[in-house]
Amino acid sequence: MERVELNDKLELSRVIYGMWRLGDDADTSVAHVQAKIEACLDQGITSFDQADIYGGYEAETILGACLEQAPHLRGKMEIVTKCDIVAPVGRYSDARVKYYDTSAAHIESSIEHSLKEMQIDHIDLLLIHRPDPLMDHLETGAALDAAVASGKVGSVGVSNFKPHDWNLLQSAMKERLITNQIEMSVLATDAFTNGDLAFHQQHNIKPMAWSPLAGGALFDDSNTNTVDLRTCLKRVADEQSVGVDAVAVAWLLAHPAQILPVLGTNNLDRIKSLSDATKVSIDRQTWFEIYTLSLGHEVA
Repeated sequence: MERVELNDKLELSRVIYGMWRLGDDADTSVAHVQAKIEACLDQGITSFDQADIYGGYEAETILGACLEQAPHLRGKMEIVTKCDIVAPVGRYSDARVKYYDTSAAHIESSIEHSLKEMQIDHIDLLLIHRPDPLMDHLETGAALDAAVASGKVGSVGVSNFKPHDWNLLQSAMKERLITNQIEMSVLATDAFTNGDLAFHQQHNIKPMAWSPLAGGALFDDSNTNTVDLRTCLKRVADEQSVGVDAVAVAWLLAHPAQILPVLGTNNLDRIKSLSDATKVSIDRQTWFEIYTLSLGHEVA
């Protein structure tokens, strides 16, 4: 598995396993979670994506139960997690409204919670989960710098930020933001032309892609708008003896921005084939064929 260097302290596997659905599985036992992690590691997928809010603030706890029983796994993993979303569930059930909190106090508290829940002594990569319209960039930037200085966080980045959000926060920091996790898939292509991806390419920032399979919408047979796209993906998949999902992910991997797709599934057999995407060859014409079908019209 290819590894991607985000800075001089952190490399991630090119494909990342997303744990947002960890609590949705009927089986959240230590043995089953460990089997998922080991299935990833066997393919060279060493990077695991979390967020404090996942599973109603329970997904980190589920992972932590596994790492407590199998601590040897931690040294083989890079753990990414996120903070700043406060939703009226779980430990924030008394919140009157869902909101974002990028205050220093909240970031510090979230880090402590994540460390405790996941049974780890440091977070490899911490992301601010959503842009906060009430963010004091000086306070937030200082809090992220302090988190790295403390050793509790190795590196920091963001998620769902636009270039102007990125620039504002970065202007108040000593540490460099090293990635932005944004939505990208064959059904979510705006980032390729609206300046988001270009901004990160310009600054040599490797972005992460959430929902790279469009949340399953790509496989919805009732969606007549994607019939031709699915047919094309199936043709390429059959030619290269992989699944349609592998081709859809390979389409992202083919982009020169070195996109790191975050793939989440609880199906152990599907987990075992996540690396198939790295085996798929997508040439320029095939890339544009898929892109054209996604747009619903040829490029200008």
